[in-house]
Amino acid sequence: MLQRQRGPPGDEPVVYQWILPAAGAPRGGANAETCQPGNGGRFSSGGRFSSWWNRSSRFAVPGPGTIACPSMAALLRSCARILHRCPKPVPGFPAPMACPSDHRCSQSRIHSQGLIFRQMFEKISSTYTYILADAQTREAIIIDPVLEEVSRDSTLIQELRLKLLYAVNTHCHADHITGTGLLKAAIPGCQSVISKDSCAKADKWITEGDIIEFGKFSVMARSTPGHTDGCLTYVLNDHSMAFTGDALLIRGCGRTDFQQGCPETLYRSVHEKIFTLPPDCLLYPAHDYTGRTVTTVEEERSHNPRLTKSLPEFVTIMNNLNLPKPKQIDIAVPANLRCGLQE
Repeated sequence: MLQRQRGPPGDEPVVYQWILPAAGAPRGGANAETCQPGNGGRFSSGGRFSSWWNRSSRFAVPGPGTIACPSMAALLRSCARILHRCPKPVPGFPAPMACPSDHRCSQSRIHSQGLIFRQMFEKISSTYTYILADAQTREAIIIDPVLEEVSRDSTLIQELRLKLLYAVNTHCHADHITGTGLLKAAIPGCQSVISKDSCAKADKWITEGDIIEFGKFSVMARSTPGHTDGCLTYVLNDHSMAFTGDALLIRGCGRTDFQQGCPETLYRSVHEKIFTLPPDCLLYPAHDYTGRTVTTVEEERSHNPRLTKSLPEFVTIMNNLNLPKPKQIDIAVPANLRCGLQE
């Protein structure tokens, strides 16, 4: 049942509420509890949702009673999120549709929150590059650009009318040369960012807990060494998505047999810094070699064939991969230590 109410003085003037009926209650909302704006209370009924309202929220956080929203548009967005996440039918609502965990779905959800998001692929090294921007201010960052695709990336940035603030790397790559240096030359005002532990040249060195802001959005750096000493995972401020570099791949992880690699360190990094994110947090890796684009924390905690093992089993697996040396390592690493600029 939809109710339109006027809040107390000083609160939101109009609040739309969708009241879910209690189990066994007559259709129409009998016995359902309501949540008034600004009272800061949690309410639950026989339904499958509860609400938490505070004055700074644009909508109530879905939880078992009421969804309180300051506008009809916010109400519809909130209902859509709940239906997508609810595993069981809700009285008065149709059954939720299955939504595959791919980048098209995630891009649509993220864009509705005011974040411009693009995932791009470089086929030689199977590297993903990501652009994130605030749709209002147009301030943007790019994560893990590749030298050969700088023209593509800079063209897209221009087409979307973005102001590129930072070119960010998850680590000092061994399989491709970063496009950071050329992007800086092509886009005035762009600054390079990398972990201080990477020992690479950059305008800004960052460490655990440092924040990179662009418009109303930001990413926080989590130190996830093990593939290299300077590996960072970048987590969006609402914890809805994270960029894991080579530390965690889709159903895999980065190798640990060169560049300060250590399987014990990598195992702890992933379990302590990435697997502790929300289960539905979308994880975007630096590479994929089989066409997959995105995964989630829960997927990898359940299905990653390496990281679901015990630490001793993981170490044995990583020490016996016997992988060939990356083709570009002798060129890529020295160049990436100089921000991707070759002498």
